[in-house]
Parts: sequence; structure tokens; C-alpha cells
Amino acid sequence: MDYEYIKENRARLLSEIRAAAGGRDITLVCVTKGGTDEELLALAALGVTDIGENRPQELRRRADLMRDAGYTPRLHEIGSLQRGNVKYIIDDVSLIHSVDSLALGEQISRLALARGHKVPVLVEVNSAREEQKGGALPEEAEALVRELSRLGGISVCGLMTMGPRVENAEELRPYFRLTKTLFDRLRDAGAFEGEGILSMGMSDSFAVAIEEGATLVRVGTRLFEK
Repeated sequence: MDYEYIKENRARLLSEIRAAAGGRDITLVCVTKGGTDEELLALAALGVTDIGENRPQELRRRADLMRDAGYTPRLHEIGSLQRGNVKYIIDDVSLIHSVDSLALGEQISRLALARGHKVPVLVEVNSAREEQKGGALPEEAEALVRELSRLGGISVCGLMTMGPRVENAEELRPYFRLTKTLFDRLRDAGAFEGEGILSMGMSDSFAVAIEEGATLVRVGTRLFEK
């Protein structure tokens, strides 16, 4: 099958990201939940460095699939993560985007320490205060970052937010801006390891997220459109 559409979609997406970034470096995480295994491998063949999965068991399976094909991109767990599912990703994941409690952080840390390494994580912020979604409330996020930073098996590298479902991406701007303000305060206080990662924005909102300071965007749907 000809996967030229994936190459064209990615090139178009990277061009739009560059236009929104104004010279800043933005990490594109290619989210492959909506793609087949064959499409995933076609994407990896383009030299993609960061791939995201929502489902922990699928992340592990696809990690094996790509390794067998000779590809070793960084793998991101971007979905809501239950403590019982950490075991599926602990050996393969490069960054966990959705740590929203000390209990989850402790589980990640325990399994990482048993393997002799540290796992980079982001703290998820429920910037829109949606009851049905995970994430620390904005006023609780700083304390959670501090608690997680004391765990030996994880590295707190930044923040992530989703925002509510909206018709117009402009409606997400206040939530992205709030999270960026919190991110800046914590980064300036030395709360993150490294320069800090701010994960915001998806297929329909990445441009607004980048304008509001995102350093990483998660895009899937746009990559697999035929």
C-alpha cells in the first residue's frame, strides 16, 4: 500500500508548527492510536523521533513491533494511566504525560527503582476544572510537583494539560495560558529537571497551544487523514 499521504500530512503539519512557533523548537509527538500497525511503521520509516500511545498495553506491543522492524523512537504514554497498568510501559516509556496523583507517582517510582532507572514524567493539570477528567487542580499542582520530586524513581520534567472539548480552539486559550503561567513559576523556581516541558495542544488546537507557550504538541488525527 502507498503511504505517501502520511509523508504529505506530516510535512504539512511540521510546516504549520514552524509557522506557529516563530523560531522556537517544538517537539511533535505523533499519536498513533488512530493508525494501523502498517501506518505506524510507515511513520517510523520517515524518521519520526517521538510516538505517543494512549493505551499502555498497546504501547508495549507497538514498542516490540517497532524494535523488530529496526526503529527505536521515544515512546510517550499520553493517556490516563491507572496504577495497575504502569507495569506494561515501565520498560519502554520515555515520558509519561499524565501523572495526576502521588499514588501513581509512587507506583512508577517503585517499578523504575526496581529496574535501576528513573522515568521522566509530566504532571497533568486539570486547567478547566472538569469533574470527569483527571489531573491536579491548578492550585494543587505545585504541591504535587514538590511531592513527586522527592521520589527516587522519577524525574518531574514539566506539565501537561488537555482542556475541554470545544468547537473553536480559541476557547482553549485561557486554559493553555493558565497552565503556562503555572509552568513558568515552577520552572523559575527550579522545580523541573532540565529546561522544562509544557505539553499542550492536539490536532485541532496545536497552533493556539504553541502561541500560548507549549513546547510539545500531541497530534494524531491529522497524520492519518487520507
